[in-house]
Amino acid sequence: MAVALVILPIFALILLGWALKRWSGAAEAFWRDLERLIYFVFFPALLFHSLAHGEIDFAVAWPMLVTGILFTLIGMALGWLSKRLFHDPPRVFAAAFQCSFRFNSYVGLAVAGALHGKAGIAAIGLLMGFLVPMANVVSVWVLARHGKGDWLKEVLGNPMILATAGGVAFSLAGWQLPQLLDHILELLARASLPLGLIAVGAGLKLAGLGHARGHLWYGVMVKLILLPAIAWGLAVAFDLSGIWFETAILMAALPVSTVAYVLAVRMQADGQVIAAQVAVTTLLSMLTLPLWLALVRV
Repeated sequence: MAVALVILPIFALILLGWALKRWSGAAEAFWRDLERLIYFVFFPALLFHSLAHGEIDFAVAWPMLVTGILFTLIGMALGWLSKRLFHDPPRVFAAAFQCSFRFNSYVGLAVAGALHGKAGIAAIGLLMGFLVPMANVVSVWVLARHGKGDWLKEVLGNPMILATAGGVAFSLAGWQLPQLLDHILELLARASLPLGLIAVGAGLKLAGLGHARGHLWYGVMVKLILLPAIAWGLAVAFDLSGIWFETAILMAALPVSTVAYVLAVRMQADGQVIAAQVAVTTLLSMLTLPLWLALVRV
């Protein structure tokens, strides 16, 4: 119950974003610009600020990182399996493939921050620094046959990767942020989580629920049920505990990122199926995510 009460306000902001998108009268361009501002300014500031202030011990964090890498690879394999199970057009598979392993960083950072403060944000931010490049490279590689895309540019230009690398390097060097810059980044970081969650809600699209149902529901089942269970087994095998165990399970249980939809549309794959998967995993994770995290704390 305690975990559910912590997570409830996070999903309330997502639902608020959904309502504002439909009834506020704001133009579509406003929401696109807000998403870009969050993606390129607010969340990089949050990641850099949290990691730059943290003491990163890779010897302690390494088992969590290996666990995350392994369950992501298994999620990719399960996503690839859908190509054999269902006979939709290749552009449907290329889009839906992402559902099995991509994660919503906004929700992950918000939950980690709500549960563990800056330590939680630093832990999940470090894990994201390893998994975001993997997810981007493999997603772009699969999608590339349906359109043009420069996977190297997608990865090297990702602001979350750059902010994570910068924050880790800053921390390992033992440097201190100037007081003025530290206050500016802290203010940007505070704004990032509520704005990011509202943007997630604004991006929910349920119009494609009847489209490519096999791929759609297979991906949802893998992302919300199978992948967290696999992560749990790996976390136990690597003897994770405390914040490291909880962060690994949280990462595996997150809904699919809206970036997956944007990438699919940009590379001419089937945006309808992945848009529905983003919406369904986000809504269902309001139930599944608190359950997984509550089990961790039993």
